[in-house]
Amino acid sequence: MHAKTAPEDTGIPCLHRSPGFRKETLTMTSNQEPNRKPLLYYAMIALTLILLLNTFVFPMILSRQVQEIGYSDFLQWVDNKRVSRVSLDEQNNQIVFIATNDNGQEQIFKTAVFPDDGLRARLEAAGVQFSAQIPTQNSPLLNFVISWIIPIALFSLLGRVLMNQMGKRMGDGMNVMNFGKSNPKIVADKETGVTFADVAGEEEAKDALKEIVDFLEHPDKYAGIGAKLPKGALLVGPPGTGKTLLAKAVAGEAKVPFFSISGSEFVEMFVGMGAAKVRDLFKQANEKAPCIVFIDEIDTIGKKRDNGASIGGNDEREQTLNQLLTEMDGFDGKKGVVILAATNRPESLDPALLRPGRFDRRIPVELPDLNGREAILNVHAQHVKMSGQIQMKEIARATSGASGAELANIINEAALRAVRMGRSEVTQEDLMESVETVIAGYQRKNAVMSEEEKRIVSYHEIGHALVAALQTHSAPVTKITIIPRTSGALGYTMQVDEGDHYLMSQEELLSKLATLTGGQAAEQLVFHSITTGASNDIEKATKLARGMITRYGMSEFGMVALETVNGQYLGQDTSLACSPAYAEKIDEQVVALVGQARKKADQLLKDHEDKLHELAGYLLQKETITGEEFMEILNRKA
Repeated sequence: MHAKTAPEDTGIPCLHRSPGFRKETLTMTSNQEPNRKPLLYYAMIALTLILLLNTFVFPMILSRQVQEIGYSDFLQWVDNKRVSRVSLDEQNNQIVFIATNDNGQEQIFKTAVFPDDGLRARLEAAGVQFSAQIPTQNSPLLNFVISWIIPIALFSLLGRVLMNQMGKRMGDGMNVMNFGKSNPKIVADKETGVTFADVAGEEEAKDALKEIVDFLEHPDKYAGIGAKLPKGALLVGPPGTGKTLLAKAVAGEAKVPFFSISGSEFVEMFVGMGAAKVRDLFKQANEKAPCIVFIDEIDTIGKKRDNGASIGGNDEREQTLNQLLTEMDGFDGKKGVVILAATNRPESLDPALLRPGRFDRRIPVELPDLNGREAILNVHAQHVKMSGQIQMKEIARATSGASGAELANIINEAALRAVRMGRSEVTQEDLMESVETVIAGYQRKNAVMSEEEKRIVSYHEIGHALVAALQTHSAPVTKITIIPRTSGALGYTMQVDEGDHYLMSQEELLSKLATLTGGQAAEQLVFHSITTGASNDIEKATKLARGMITRYGMSEFGMVALETVNGQYLGQDTSLACSPAYAEKIDEQVVALVGQARKKADQLLKDHEDKLHELAGYLLQKETITGEEFMEILNRKA
């Protein structure tokens, strides 16, 4: 059982992905050639014909050259030492031998078998080789094919198959004919299908990119005053916020060719191939200018260099990065070649890549605020049949911290649920259920809990809700349920703020800590025991209390940073930046802070134990109640 709340408001805005983005676009590589048959194709045809001739035609011709002579003549030729090799063909009851003809040339002859006990002695006396194998005489052409053509063809075919397999696994760069070719995807101006009209929830990013679009459309206006457009713009934000969509929108607005390539495509097995691909990419971009070059996940090749501290630092990745820096310095920005790049790990990029003259403009593409989420939901809802009673503001309010991709998924989940329920339109209930599906997973309808477990879960969730409602700095409770979810939660309490909050006061954080401890406090108060259901609450409370002490300065340590944040867009992993002595003190203060919150929750529940029993019984009966029902019972006089 996990007591879950709505995602924390990170204060990070986002970009959505419009359904129009899913149109199929016709793409092509920049180095397409006519579909010519390879030389090996014709060589295989010729080899097949030769083998057929040697299998069926040549044996027939050679068989006609075998002459038949009498047995007495055969014995006479043996005595005259004209016979060099003899074999017995028992299947055809004949003797086949090689002898010198009248012209002095060796030829194959045959004769009928005649009972002769002294034949072996006569053959040995004449020095004739005899065996059970029938002597054959291959044509010179067949000997040449077997000795030279077949081995060469087999080795060539084997080499080509291996190269093709390696090319499929490692990319086109493994193909000998494609060494050094970047092969970016080129999308013509009418094929992008994306403009700024398809982007919602990220007005700041669009405003920053409109200047680039204006330069591509009217370069003379900037050249006349001597202004230079930034050569590169770096799109930074969490995963799923639509950085690629923004780059496509810039190309669609400016109606210029769009080059798209991933940073991982530059990394090759052979040293120097990544640098060659960079050169080829910029060569193609200069030929297509004005154009947009988009490098996705640039942190793959743009990571910080090791300053020569380690052996072998000049590896393939660093060579590729050095070539990228050189190319960005070398091309003329007045031609209209704009380099856009995207990453969700900006802290790992090399400083040389971010200096003025290269990627000197940083554009945040972050999570959306309340109005942005509503706009994104409305854009996606245009392609889904909605009922007339939809209130997108409530859905946007319940999805604080969601990215554009998650909001698109919520609309799709609502449409799927409407179909499962046999409706032709999406209702508000479908949307709210899809929000819970994204937050806590699908309902586990087949999960059967005992009555005792359901009773414990009911008190646990009411404990969270009651502590939250009895404090002045908590978000309102909107829903409480004890229906298990696929995420592992046996129930959860949803709290939704009226609007977005970019700052949280110390009082709000302390209230949140008390709310997290309220579930286990209710179990202890009613059942005089605790369960494993508070594991998720404990994890969240510990993380929050540690952040208050080490990052937010809400402790006796004051304004001292005792913890560093790594990967601000990828989960915000933290690591201590203090001595072991301070680490021990931090642990003590974390335990004390959570303990104070637990005492506060215990006192609030003891003072309102009658409401705790009343609300838990009602939830046990209904399994799911709304925030209005909860507040109505809480405010009802005894």
